[in-house]
Amino acid sequence: MKEYIDSKRDEIIEELKKLVSFKSVSEETGNLEAPFGEECKKALEYTLNLGEKLGFRTKNLDGYCGYIEFGEGEELVGIIGHLDVVPANLEDGWKSNPFEAEIRDGKLYGRGTIDDKGPVIASLYAMKAVQEKMKVNKRVRLILGLNEEKNWKCINYYKQNEEQPTIGFSPDADFPCIYAEKGIITVKFEHDFGIENCEILELSTGNNAINVVPKYAMIRLKLNNPDDINKFTNRDGVHVEKISKDTIRLVSYGKASHAAFPTMGDNAIIKLLRYLKPNWYIDRLDEEGVFDIESPRAFGGKEASDESGVLTSNIGIVKYENGKLKMYTNLRVPVNTNFDEIRKYCEILKEKIPGLEYGMENSNSKLYVDKESYLVKTLTNIFNKETGLNEEPVAIGGGTYARAFKNCVSFGMNFPGDTDMCHQVDEFVDIEKLILSSKIYVTAIYELAK
Repeated sequence: MKEYIDSKRDEIIEELKKLVSFKSVSEETGNLEAPFGEECKKALEYTLNLGEKLGFRTKNLDGYCGYIEFGEGEELVGIIGHLDVVPANLEDGWKSNPFEAEIRDGKLYGRGTIDDKGPVIASLYAMKAVQEKMKVNKRVRLILGLNEEKNWKCINYYKQNEEQPTIGFSPDADFPCIYAEKGIITVKFEHDFGIENCEILELSTGNNAINVVPKYAMIRLKLNNPDDINKFTNRDGVHVEKISKDTIRLVSYGKASHAAFPTMGDNAIIKLLRYLKPNWYIDRLDEEGVFDIESPRAFGGKEASDESGVLTSNIGIVKYENGKLKMYTNLRVPVNTNFDEIRKYCEILKEKIPGLEYGMENSNSKLYVDKESYLVKTLTNIFNKETGLNEEPVAIGGGTYARAFKNCVSFGMNFPGDTDMCHQVDEFVDIEKLILSSKIYVTAIYELAK
């Protein structure tokens, strides 16, 4: 089986490069022919066609998602991946076009190479190796989503219309195996917001996704007194541009990272708000008299942590409407903290901050599978045997499709010690690890389906 993957090495790389070329940023269009946009539609059709060429059964579920399948039997092994990606532009600092995959120093660079197009291709060729070389007694199905980075409408559509896997994994996180994923919820905070002697014309974070630490934030102001223009100077990471005699634009640049790891990034929104309103509620209210909305202390203090880690918070999107600032804050909630507790903490904030309103939306419940379960132990042992390592299953703050189904966990493709390049500038997959991952998936598919 491993020899088969080696024989397909160049083909795997080329197919991944082609798949990366689709700018499949999910957008909810209302178009029945392409519910998540033309590029997502093309990425799905391309992958399903590849599955057909490899000799598999395929199905397109009304453009919401699709699947590739082989084998016979009542039980279904699911591999759940996605083809949509977060936005990327050359202007963000990429060394090459993020949608024209490029090989440098043994790495394949491009948006989606590790999240999640690379893992999808690795899984697909692993399925082919098992189909060609081994006998299994269950069906194996690669499920392909198109709205994972936003609202999961693709996988919800699948669940409403198709059979649920009996057992499975999502190749969308870390090896050796993920036994727990934090709960995820977006809290929208709304509060009166104004800048003294200024009219706010525009406030934007570009096309940032809620699950990404924003690298850019901008506000455009009209000054009531043009003489005040010189009071705004470049400082604290904020650049001031004079547009006219009474209009300025303030731009803050940070560093993007996955919202599950906000400390890996540098939040441009926080920089901009602190520049504009240093004494506003961004900086008040914890036990020392300072409230930082990025801090776990804002949502339960030291209690909001357990074996899955501490609660993390990321302000991913801001809007300004009718004199109010709206901040969309993505929380990653430890598995032993339920969403009712988050609501309780929000009520405390509301009491302490006059005029603050909040709403809770777009939630994903936690995932927890016992570390001693057959699934977790089997996948962990496979990884350790294939690599010669001795790793233990881990918990993460990220959210994968594994939590959408019973008896599923996340399995790869980041290796222990790797820098997580998901949602990062110059996202890449190490080619040797791409091939090794495919071999690991061969063994995993066979063990679960034999």
